[in-house]
Amino acid sequence: MTEVIVVTKAPEIERIEKDPLGPVSIPVDAYYGPQTARGIANFPISGIRISHFPNFIKSLAYVKMAAARANAVLGDLDKQKADVICQVCEEIAAGRHLSHFPLDVFQGGAGTSTNMN
Repeated sequence: MTEVIVVTKAPEIERIEKDPLGPVSIPVDAYYGPQTARGIANFPISGIRISHFPNFIKSLAYVKMAAARANAVLGDLDKQKADVICQVCEEIAAGRHLSHFPLDVFQGGAGTSTNMN
C-alpha cells in the first residue's frame, strides 16, 4: 500500500509517496504515482513524452477500460471501482489528462512505468 505525505516547499507543493521501493517526490497535482515518477527520473532518453502520442494513450485507456469491465464481470473487481476506472478511461480517451502522461516515449524494460501510469 502507498503512503502519501504532503510536503510544502515554497513555491512548489509536492507529495511524498512511499511504496516497497521507498519514498518518491511527486507534484501534488499529478495523477500518477511512484512508478511513473521513477520512470521519469530513470529514463530521460529522448525528451519526447508519450503524451505527444494521444492515440497511443487513448489505446491504453481502452485496454484498461476493458480490463476493468472484465474483472468486474468476473467478480475480481468491485463494480463501483470498475465504474470509476471506466469513467476516467473515457476522459483519457477523450484527450483529457494528457499532461499526466509525462514519461519518455523510449524506456528501458518492459514499459512497466507506462502501464502503471
